[in-house]
This record gives sequence, C-alpha cells and structure tokens, in this order.
Amino acid sequence: MSSAAALAALTLLSACGNAADGASDGQDADGSGGGVAAEAGAFPVTIEHEFGETTVTEAPERIVTLGVTDADAVLALGAVPVGHTGYPFFENGLGPWTDDLVGDAETTLLESEAEPNFEQIAALEPDLIIGVSSGFDEAAYENLSQIAPVLARPAGTAAYAVPREDATASIAAAMGVPEKGEQLNAETDALLEEVRAEHPEFAEMTGGVVLPYDGKFGAYLPGDARGQFLVSLGFRIPEEITERDTGESFFVEVPAENVEWLDGDVLLVLSDDEDYDVVEAAPVFADLDVVREDAVVVATIEQRGAITYNSVLSIPYAVDTLVPRIADALA
Repeated sequence: MSSAAALAALTLLSACGNAADGASDGQDADGSGGGVAAEAGAFPVTIEHEFGETTVTEAPERIVTLGVTDADAVLALGAVPVGHTGYPFFENGLGPWTDDLVGDAETTLLESEAEPNFEQIAALEPDLIIGVSSGFDEAAYENLSQIAPVLARPAGTAAYAVPREDATASIAAAMGVPEKGEQLNAETDALLEEVRAEHPEFAEMTGGVVLPYDGKFGAYLPGDARGQFLVSLGFRIPEEITERDTGESFFVEVPAENVEWLDGDVLLVLSDDEDYDVVEAAPVFADLDVVREDAVVVATIEQRGAITYNSVLSIPYAVDTLVPRIADALA
C-alpha cells in the first residue's frame, strides 16, 4: 500500500496545480500570503453557514485559518495562510504532510484560546478568515466579521465535527476554486476506496479509537475525525460505544472498569507515549479479545495528528504509515 499511497499523495499535489510553486510565486513581499488563480465565474460567491451567510467578492490573498484543520485545505488548494491555529502535536501546528507546500513562506501560529485573539488576527490584515473546523460562537463571529469576511462551519453541523468533504468544498468555494476542491475530495475518496478494495476484511471487523486521560478512556464516535478515519477504511465502531452516543459530544467516556466496551478486532490508541501499554494502565484490558490477539496499535504522534486532522493532505499520510500497521496487527 505504501507505493499506492505515495502515488496518491503526489496526485493530490498535482491536482493542486503545483501548490508549492504557486504559494511561492504568489507571496507578499514579507514572504507570507498570496492568493490562487480563481476559476472562471467563481466570484462573487455567497456561502451559507451556521451564523448566516458570507459573500467573498474576489480571490483572497491573506487568509487566516481559525479551524484547527482548515490550514490543510488552504494549503492543498494552493495558498499559504498568513496565520493559522492547529493541534499541539507539532511545534508549528502543521503536520509533516504540509512541509513541501509551506516551504519558506512565513505563517503565524495563532494563540490557542477559547476565544480568538482579535487583536492578533487583525494585525495580520487578512482578507478572509476561515473557521470551518472551529468552535467560536456567534458573538466571536460578529467581532471577526469587523476584521474581514468570515467563513464559519456549515449550518447544522457541530463544532469540530464538519466532514472532510464538506469542509474542503466550503473552503474551496470561498477561495474561488470549487472545482479544485471537488477534485481533491474525489482523489481522497479514490484513495480510501483503494484501501477498502485491498483490505476487504476491514468491512467485516469492528475497530475503536481511544484516548487515555485522567484514568479513563475517551472512545471517539463515527462523527469525529478519528472515528471517521477508521469508518472510512471499512471498520465499524463497537456498538457498545455508538449506543452511548448522546449527540452532545464527539466521544464516549469509558471508565477503566468498563473497558470491555472497547473490545473488537482492532484498537487504535492515541497517546503522547508511543510505548503506552493499555494493560499496565488498566489491568482489566488483559481480558479483552483485542488485547489477547495482540491487535492494539499505539499510533505515533505523526499518525495521531494525521487522523485527527483527517484532511485531504493528512489522509494519504495516514494511509501510507498507519494502515500497514493496522493490517499487520490483524494478520
């Protein structure tokens, strides 16, 4: 699968119209920003979202991304954001799958706070603020809109739970390249379909993704990016987990005494410690079939980040590095 995933990653970059070169050619004098060539008739565009609608009249050149995974879509579509947020897996908030696309361009890692730092964002002089995979509320949206047009998550979607296809399409429309967004989604879907074809056994299996914390375990639901990734490979999340979905969270809390809820064919563990031992953490794990079958996979930090971002850029990385480990554990 490694060569196929690598080829898919190259295809994605090609589909971006050589985004790395485009970002470099379109940089501002300070080495940041730069827009992409809009598709014919792309502007003006009005996009509906959770807080109303936003109209973008021309191709943005200085984009700030407030959604934790939004920078991946912007980079894949050919631009480097002047400012971005991100999960704390990586020093600059960006995964290793973005290195070639960012190149030497300057991008500011924004302060990670419950509410956006409006002063810091305004100082970057953005002409578009993207917060699709973000959790800011309507009051913050109104304040951000005083700085620049704001793209929020699609109406009816929960914070941090926008599907990859919808997030990519929405961001692509705001950047004036909707067809490129469709192409990226299609390439990613084709890659995942290839994985399912190579591993039809996944469709007959259950798999869970769990994060240990405070002596408990958070099991991710199918609506969360991490759960979405396993489901996209063909796995089913254990019923003991999905039946406890209240619709109010992206994970189910599993007390140490109830780890049997996590039993299945494979268990993917996300931990800061890549040598993490589930049995050492909770001896009752030793009674689970998934442990007895040695089908517990502790993801590396990079792999954890890849499925957490679950973007058109990070999925090929996860397919290339994590899927073989899952397949080996099941074999």
